[in-house]
Amino acid sequence: MINEKLPHHHKEREEMPAIQEQLRNIEDFQIIAEIFKQLGDTTRIRIFFLLCHCEECVINISAMLDMSSPAVSHHLRPLRNSGLIVSRREGKEVYYRAADTPQSRLLHQMIEQVMEIACPK
Repeated sequence: MINEKLPHHHKEREEMPAIQEQLRNIEDFQIIAEIFKQLGDTTRIRIFFLLCHCEECVINISAMLDMSSPAVSHHLRPLRNSGLIVSRREGKEVYYRAADTPQSRLLHQMIEQVMEIACPK
């Protein structure tokens, strides 16, 4: 598809070959879809939002969200697998926080901006 003529010729765009090349990298789009999929669940958004602001253990997260520890753990696993949160062990306790990555920071900013725009005060 790269450098091929498109069915409809609207006008020459010099960036089109680069865009077409990016479209071929399906794996890149799959990674992005997996990250966004994590935020398709209200509970995961709440957990991620919390962990952007503090480091917490499962017991405290459970108490703040009024959920069972196994339910919270169920949501923490995919957030960690997607790289949005990280964990550390201290004795028997595991603490979670948002990862210090550009993706995590961007998603945190997006959540806060959408809340500011869309949520009534």
